[in-house]
Amino acid sequence: MKKLILITVLLFGSISMAQEPNLTNDYKLVEKKVIEWRREIHQNPELSNREFKTAEKIAAHLNSLGIAVQTGVAHTGVVGILKGNQPGKVVALRADIDALPVTERNNLEFKSTVSSEFLGEQVGVMHACGHDTHTAILMGVAEVLSKNKDKIKGTVKFIFQPAEEGAPPGEEGGALLMVKEGVLKNPDVDAIFGLHIKSEIPVGVIRYKSGGTMAAAQRFVINVKGKQSHGSQPWLGIDPILISAKIIDGLQTIISREADLTNEAAVISVGKIKSGVRFNIIPESAEMIGTIRTLDYDMQKMINQRMVEMVPAIAKAYGGDASIDIQSTTAITYNNPELVIQMLPTMKRVAGQENIQTQKAITGAEDFSYFQEKVPGLFFFLGGMTPGSSESFPHHTPDFLIDDSGLLLGVKTLTEMSLDYLNM
Repeated sequence: MKKLILITVLLFGSISMAQEPNLTNDYKLVEKKVIEWRREIHQNPELSNREFKTAEKIAAHLNSLGIAVQTGVAHTGVVGILKGNQPGKVVALRADIDALPVTERNNLEFKSTVSSEFLGEQVGVMHACGHDTHTAILMGVAEVLSKNKDKIKGTVKFIFQPAEEGAPPGEEGGALLMVKEGVLKNPDVDAIFGLHIKSEIPVGVIRYKSGGTMAAAQRFVINVKGKQSHGSQPWLGIDPILISAKIIDGLQTIISREADLTNEAAVISVGKIKSGVRFNIIPESAEMIGTIRTLDYDMQKMINQRMVEMVPAIAKAYGGDASIDIQSTTAITYNNPELVIQMLPTMKRVAGQENIQTQKAITGAEDFSYFQEKVPGLFFFLGGMTPGSSESFPHHTPDFLIDDSGLLLGVKTLTEMSLDYLNM
């Protein structure tokens, strides 16, 4: 009996060891490629809905792996479909591919020197949010899984999504347009996974939250109408700049005095003001553009209602007129609790239990949320800060920096999550 047990242990042990090096070797082979892809994409960034060369690179790579490819999805998106050797469920993996109108200030060998037109202005273009790493990671996952179709029980759908940062004015784009065009259909997706690199999380660490994880985002535009006059005679006019200042001040009282911040966080920020042409002319009008972030839809409804009430009332109090338009840009990023429980053992196995950390919800936003409205999803954060570093640079800034050594963990985690989910 002891001999039988020993033989059984040795047999299953040899099978396990025979399988493990194959995948491990694939990871080793792909790591250098992933870093090279990331650096090339970083050096050649493209703005939202203009990711033409990035899409060509992705499609060529997927085609080279024998993966069925769809291009032109939501303008510049690319979708790859990989069927395993056995039938089963469908899991989708998503990476965003667009860059930002930011001029890079780093001194990297692969620094971006690209410039482009954005809203009528010439701007620098930079992957200042890590979408270059997301794209390279998913390209790496596609390569590893394409070599291991025998281990796939079902289908993997690779979604390379454009315009996560928002489509240009007057255009549709991003996850919402992909969903409209049926990206989660044919074959129908059962679950979707995504990740986001974070410059302030050390390499090797993964953070997640069950339930509401990232805020719903809305964009608002306020137009203020006053009366033009000479700057030396303000009493002859109605100052839209002064009214704008009062409106901004008033909006902040909605957050500080009316929103129940013990429930969830909420933010109103004005990011752009445009008014006037000359130092000694009080202009006729002003425009303000900003964002609202909420983690609770009842709070969002209240904040929206109060903004609609407050903006014209403040303008009227100073003799002017004002209108406000509010548009939703993302929903709440919601991690399906059951899916989190299912996949947590995989995350711990891949990264090590000590490197898996929970976090609080954040007021950043992700249009990955539109996929999660349709199918169960899990979105997690991957460390990109050099271990031991005393300083990290925020996303969406000219100094944003990511350590390439953290990319392989992203490849491993998405690969293993896909395989484990399909084999459950």
